[in-house]
Amino acid sequence: MVIGDHMGEEFQTFIDADKPVSKKAQEIHGITREMLAGQPKAEEALRAFQQFIGDSTLVAHNTDFDIGFLGYEYSRIGQGLRNRHICTLKLSRKLYPGLPDYKLETVAKHILGIEIDKDRRHRALDDAKITAQIWQKMRIQNER
Repeated sequence: MVIGDHMGEEFQTFIDADKPVSKKAQEIHGITREMLAGQPKAEEALRAFQQFIGDSTLVAHNTDFDIGFLGYEYSRIGQGLRNRHICTLKLSRKLYPGLPDYKLETVAKHILGIEIDKDRRHRALDDAKITAQIWQKMRIQNER
């Protein structure tokens, strides 16, 4: 969570979906079925996440995907996700025309001057931290 110019509390959990993890998902995320055993079920995790975010504005790199995914999951448990949201992908296209692409890795390298560790790529908390840093830089640049 970003509070002003500082990083605040973090929220992270795996979800035991009672389904096998596909080979492709294991390759992309590095998550195995064994890692999910004993973790909270979706409804419990979603309720905890909602409590964590409250009415905060959500920031994500490609909100169409993340908010769409979360909205669908919340609808499955009879809730909605009504938080405002900001998309750093869309903002980066406006603020930094001419980048070869607008993947999180590319934008992070351009704005922050860092390479994302391939072993940590596509892990929610790591991507959220990078996105928060990108958002902070974008806010500063927009204020000028």
